[in-house]
Amino acid sequence: MIKWGVWLVSLIALGGFKFNEVEYPLPDYTKNSPAWYARNDSYIPAETELPAILQLAQSATMTFDLASADYDKDGVLNQYDPSSYDWRETGYNPFAALAFLNWDHQWNYFAFKGENLDKAVAALKKAGIAYVRMDFSWSDIEPSQGKWDFSRYDRLVKLLSENNIRILGIFSYCAGWAANPPDYLWCSAPVDNKFFTNYATAVIKRYKNQVKYWEVWNEPDSRTYWRPQDMLVGYTALLKEVYQAAKAEDPSCKILIGGLAEGYKIEWLYKNGGKDYFDIVNFHILISPLRPAPFKAAQSAIVQVKKIMSRFGDSKKRIWITELGCPGVSKDLSVPQWWNGPNPDEQHQSDWVKVIFTELTKEEQVDKIFWAFFRDTKAYFGNGVDYFGLIGWDFTEKPGYKALAEIIKNWKPPK
Repeated sequence: MIKWGVWLVSLIALGGFKFNEVEYPLPDYTKNSPAWYARNDSYIPAETELPAILQLAQSATMTFDLASADYDKDGVLNQYDPSSYDWRETGYNPFAALAFLNWDHQWNYFAFKGENLDKAVAALKKAGIAYVRMDFSWSDIEPSQGKWDFSRYDRLVKLLSENNIRILGIFSYCAGWAANPPDYLWCSAPVDNKFFTNYATAVIKRYKNQVKYWEVWNEPDSRTYWRPQDMLVGYTALLKEVYQAAKAEDPSCKILIGGLAEGYKIEWLYKNGGKDYFDIVNFHILISPLRPAPFKAAQSAIVQVKKIMSRFGDSKKRIWITELGCPGVSKDLSVPQWWNGPNPDEQHQSDWVKVIFTELTKEEQVDKIFWAFFRDTKAYFGNGVDYFGLIGWDFTEKPGYKALAEIIKNWKPPK
């Protein structure tokens, strides 16, 4: 409640929110219940964030509608909204997807080149998906030291912003020139953290009016994505540097850890002193709906992470599940199984979508769930993982897509 008091005093001092010389009325939160404060505490801007949010709101390209009961267009009525002018949020909307929208390379068959990108964004919007998780690849943006190319990402950010789809941007992975040793793998830890921090800062500076959530790397607890593995010692050092640089550039941004492949390994991050260098806890739950009691297994993963957070005095942070999905393979196809055994078919996938987005979204502290993936990949993984998409490679809507669209259509934000 201390945070709330600081925020309220700050608002009184500022005299309300002014946009285009028009004074915006501020909701009266004094009658809200303790349950409301418990849910919304993490969304109430801290004193250091507030001036940045107001400044960015005044320079935002979106149009505020004074007559609207939801003038930040986040799906929550102003009277229930902890920050009703704060367009970082989409209210309590938990519906999100991992979409490799930056994939426009030979190795991914130019998955989102040209009109394919427009088709994908149109499909996201049609379904009602509020957030996408996607890479801001270091090797694309700074292919050689000091040489910058934002053209691909300028188009992506503009297109998503115009369609009111928020972005969780991933700082990933290692540019070849900065690998350790040089010309090592893309999953190498950078030879010097300052190179990575410079890149992350440049990206935030360019997009801070549109992107407010940033994830530092992906699955740093997995040898597939971070080498050498050292129980997150090297990664924690990188996270600390990026966090401080990010907050200096944009105090209103939020930093997520690199979504952990195994949530319980967040204990390593705490033991390495990382507690104060991220705002949101995120990890992945990739289990087969064909296994016994899959929903209970997903719940157990969340409970386990919560216990670790509580043990390290960090129980108030919110949780995002940044990858949760399974294959949906047509019964007409013969596809090698994924790492979790036999491939679920399209109906199994659809049933799993329904369970996840109607039941797991009720879990306390879990704010967003990102389905992995939004679109099938083309012979990239060589097994059932290529069929994780809710839409096919040819953009055909699979049963899981239709199921999620129906859930979103009938969803109402909690008050």
